[in-house]
Amino acid sequence: MTPGNNGASTPEDDDPFGYLYEDGQARGAQPPSASYGYPNAVNRARPVGERQYGQQTQQAPTAQYGQVPQQGYGQPQGAPGQPNAHYQAPESFSGGGAQTTRQQGYGNGGGGGRGRGPNTKGLLIGAIAVVAAVVIGISVAMLGGDDSDKASGNDTGASTGPTTQESADPSPSASKSKKPEAAELPKAEAKTLLLGGNAAIASDVPGAKSEGGVYVGNFNSVGSSVTWKVEDLAKSGQYRLYVQYGIPGVDANATLVVNGTVQSRPLNLKNFAESPKGDYAKGWQNTWSLVTLNKGTNEIKIECNEGNQCDANFDQLYLKPPE
Repeated sequence: MTPGNNGASTPEDDDPFGYLYEDGQARGAQPPSASYGYPNAVNRARPVGERQYGQQTQQAPTAQYGQVPQQGYGQPQGAPGQPNAHYQAPESFSGGGAQTTRQQGYGNGGGGGRGRGPNTKGLLIGAIAVVAAVVIGISVAMLGGDDSDKASGNDTGASTGPTTQESADPSPSASKSKKPEAAELPKAEAKTLLLGGNAAIASDVPGAKSEGGVYVGNFNSVGSSVTWKVEDLAKSGQYRLYVQYGIPGVDANATLVVNGTVQSRPLNLKNFAESPKGDYAKGWQNTWSLVTLNKGTNEIKIECNEGNQCDANFDQLYLKPPE
């Protein structure tokens, strides 16, 4: 075109949207029939769903505005019930070049276009480790059970000897610790006593327990006495003083002196056995009195004083712990 010459085209042809304006409509501009308003344009409009991409598809039904299209749109005919994507990659379009869709091969660990499958080697190693742990645990439990059976004496072996928990000595004293025996307390016989006054050793009356059947007689006079020197007493405290004596079936008594101290109560020489009167042989019996002694050496004295009934013979003296 040259200046001043618009060519063969008219203004309404130059402006494809001229039909939208009043001046264009006045010049006779008309809306395009099927070429989207461009002159000489190729009609490329197609209904939705009509185009095929490598396979024959059904034409989508025209849906009214606001309605949901029916399912099955774009599915290939003749394959009902099988999934088909509504969209396919351009590589699968016909005419778009060679089809390059890849398929993954699960379980094939090689390359060259194959997909990589799960690591079965790692799973196998894990399973072997679990089995090994179970076997080791069972072995340890079996070994521990054997040890516990042996420790509890349930060993089924042929050994018949005593175990470390059994004693070869069946005596109950072997399994129980012996209590320490109490130290033997001092004891005196008639011939070991110190005599005073008219007291004298005799053996005419049978039944005395001292060695040789001797006893201290002739005690029935004021001033007569017997003294026992107690030596090597293990500890201080209260003790029972036992006296073996004989009377002719008549109650008697005497004065008791401990370490120089006269006791408040006399030594009771009562006829506890109820022996017949006048029979010294059947009148042997014993009595006791509670005394307090010191550790080591002590002096116990029995005296016949004024007010005492002293017709008695003395056999043995001994100590016992208080009950």
